[in-house]
Amino acid sequence: MAPNPTTPPVLFDRGLLRTRQDRARRLGTASFLLDRVAEDMVERLDAVLRQFKHAADIGTAADQVRLALAGRVEQLEPIDLTALKTETLPLQPQSLDLAVSALALQFVNDLPGVLAQIRRALKPDGLLLAAMIGGDTLSELRQSFAAAETECESGVSPRVAPFADLRDVGSLLQRAGLALPVTDVDRVVVRYDHAFALMADLRRMGATNILVERRRKPTRRATLSRMAQIYGERFADGDGRIRATFDVIWLSGWAPHQSQQQPLQPGSAKASLAAAVKGPVNRG
Repeated sequence: MAPNPTTPPVLFDRGLLRTRQDRARRLGTASFLLDRVAEDMVERLDAVLRQFKHAADIGTAADQVRLALAGRVEQLEPIDLTALKTETLPLQPQSLDLAVSALALQFVNDLPGVLAQIRRALKPDGLLLAAMIGGDTLSELRQSFAAAETECESGVSPRVAPFADLRDVGSLLQRAGLALPVTDVDRVVVRYDHAFALMADLRRMGATNILVERRRKPTRRATLSRMAQIYGERFADGDGRIRATFDVIWLSGWAPHQSQQQPLQPGSAKASLAAAVKGPVNRG
């Protein structure tokens, strides 16, 4: 039977994600990114002059967001995505004033579908505010592994998940039916003594490879050694420490409501676009 073209591909092993997150908690979680996101989320919500009564936290792996929003939201229901058999969210239509999510949506197989479910769960004029990993995150590690595997194993295996970029996320918000969509990127560059210290942090984040198409055999010692060498050659600062990029994409949108600012009707503009484009040309 031919695959259904409307069915999203299964990229991530959800059971393995839960196992990796459990291991991270046992090791002692590396929470610096999640701490930063939780603090930023409070600041962003403080700019919204309204009180949120009923909220849900979609998929955040730890308690940082819940604790940070304790005095800002009356009820905050956590939804553990790794505990669900499917990506069907246990949310009633128009039941939420606010939906938040911190560093979880990058592991969703059907992101358009999940955003559409959140949109249906929001009351009119309800808000979605989320942060997810995207953009150029771990591009240095991806390039270093690719070069090392090409040299040592004559082939490249999927190691770093494909990340959505800012434009993709903005389009998905509109596709889900959210009004006034806004996206921006917080780029965090972290420095490490060597690539293995970065990989240890990724294990303690529960963020190591969970791709369904990942290579199942252990990576050869020679490949790992060569990867670390290439990383240091290409992405080290003058003091020898390497850089690792994390792009945190922030996304927000509102369930439509008549009180929101509406786009102008075609033909209602008071100034000509052509006239604006043909303004004065400045030459240096």
